[in-house]
Amino acid sequence: MSEVREKAALAKQAAAIMNRLTTNEKNEALLEMAAALIRQQDSIIDANRIDIERGRANGTSESLLDRLTLTSARVEAISEGLRQVVELHDPVGHVLEAFDRPNGLRVEKVSVPLGVIGMIYEARPNVTVDAAGLCLKTGNAVVLRGGSAALESNRRIVEVLRDALASTAMPADALQLVEDPSRASVDEMLKLNGLLDVVIPRGGASLIRNVVENATVPVIETGAGICHTYLDESAQPAMASDIAFNAKVQRPSVCNSMETLLVHESFASRHLRELADRMLAAGVELRGCARTIELVPEAAAATDADFATEYNDYILNIHMVSGIDEALEHIRKYGTMHSECIVTENREHADRFLQGVDAAAVYHNASTRFTDGFEFGFGAEIGISTQKLHARGPMGLPALTSTKYRIYGSGQIRG
Repeated sequence: MSEVREKAALAKQAAAIMNRLTTNEKNEALLEMAAALIRQQDSIIDANRIDIERGRANGTSESLLDRLTLTSARVEAISEGLRQVVELHDPVGHVLEAFDRPNGLRVEKVSVPLGVIGMIYEARPNVTVDAAGLCLKTGNAVVLRGGSAALESNRRIVEVLRDALASTAMPADALQLVEDPSRASVDEMLKLNGLLDVVIPRGGASLIRNVVENATVPVIETGAGICHTYLDESAQPAMASDIAFNAKVQRPSVCNSMETLLVHESFASRHLRELADRMLAAGVELRGCARTIELVPEAAAATDADFATEYNDYILNIHMVSGIDEALEHIRKYGTMHSECIVTENREHADRFLQGVDAAAVYHNASTRFTDGFEFGFGAEIGISTQKLHARGPMGLPALTSTKYRIYGSGQIRG
């Protein structure tokens, strides 16, 4: 039996136990996991250092290395995410609807775990803990398959978490890590019908496309983030500058960072030069349309391919528009239905934008960087869904449940 199938089978067995755990038992296990991360942070950081050194030797960009790096502060933040999940309402086992039929049947719709979740993701080792915490809190077993760039980090993290579960009611086999870094391990996971109940991909466009196109197991699709910020004619200059700068520079390697800045031509004539200088001073490479280049000669000419690219780096497209209609059209053409922002003092324009943009998260006068389960108060997130079935946006605990009907009778038969 292959490693992938063996670990999925162990997770399937553990899922039957997970389904019986109380909220207190699950919370106690998560608290043990959180404490273990702090106790073992030195060994986790040592393992992470191996991944960083290998990545740097292989020419990995500094932006991607930042996504990969674990520090004491980041381990503490990851541990705090688990503790916040403990404090969150457990969505499992609740009667969502109840009604009586004329024949005397009592029907209840109840929230239940999905079962066994396969999680396929790339460089960020914090996803290992986030995914584990959210899946286990909701009574699901989980099979994790992280990227090869974080293999040592993920291996050590999962060892720590599984060891922590040994003293709890939660079976350690509910948490599995596929260590085979080959593409074949992903391809096998995608077809484990009967062992995996759902697969969730989290990463770049090529990873997500491969999962969506090739999986026979049901998929919850998370999407690439080609996010836009539109600075409307009435935008307050200081606010617009701060929001755009934060959306691009605060952490460009993540999916909710801005890739394209749309600027009303009137606002651009008054304020784009100053904003461009701020971006350039932060090391951002600018690419722009012809009208942008007239105001900012340092910008290279932007192509259609640029506008369709998720850079995850210090690169920014700038496109000047005549108004909100052109901004909306640009987002419809190039957006990935992730996160979009309008900065404006015109309430009518704000309402049109919020209503008209088809995305999981749409902002008025706030950075797209807030599209995040932790920022939404979910404690952590399994990913950001850009699809429209089952779950959309940052996926916290409720997104990892399904439902079943419980029917109570007194001998009824159907005639």
